[in-house]
Amino acid sequence: MFTEELIQEKPLAFELEYAEEVRDAITVAAPAVREGDETAARQHESEEQRTKKDQIISLFERGTTDLAQIVRQVGARPSYVAQVLQQAGYLTGYFDLYTTTAREQNIYTRFFRNVLSFKTVEAAQESVQKIDRLYNYFERLGDRAGQHQAMVMALTGKNRARWSGKAEESQVFSEWLAAH
Repeated sequence: MFTEELIQEKPLAFELEYAEEVRDAITVAAPAVREGDETAARQHESEEQRTKKDQIISLFERGTTDLAQIVRQVGARPSYVAQVLQQAGYLTGYFDLYTTTAREQNIYTRFFRNVLSFKTVEAAQESVQKIDRLYNYFERLGDRAGQHQAMVMALTGKNRARWSGKAEESQVFSEWLAAH
């Protein structure tokens, strides 16, 4: 079953299934190692020594193109697998919270290139000022899609700051979003 079918069919069950498989992969040691099969043990050792990134690329090059399957086999987050494949040039058109904003996703992203920063509270405030100027520009044009892109950028800044442990910087973006 393809990832899209799993998600459409029952998204929560898919996420729970994924979480259980990752947990099981972490807690269960390689059975071949326990059974004493030296060839399998050596193969398992070489797989362990390779980075997750190398494993992802190798699986894709050997024909495993379903991201969910690679996620399960490597035990990585779906966004990480997609990012690795995208950087290697194997996947195009994938975007999520952690995709760089320097990449063009649509016609509006060129306006927002290098706008996001949350290194400090001051940097976050400067980012929000730029986002606000663009939001107002699109509002004057009557371009709701452009305004929406501004809100997406603010939400991205908020979430990235939040998950980076920068609560104050995240709050700057949150306040702008609440006002719009």
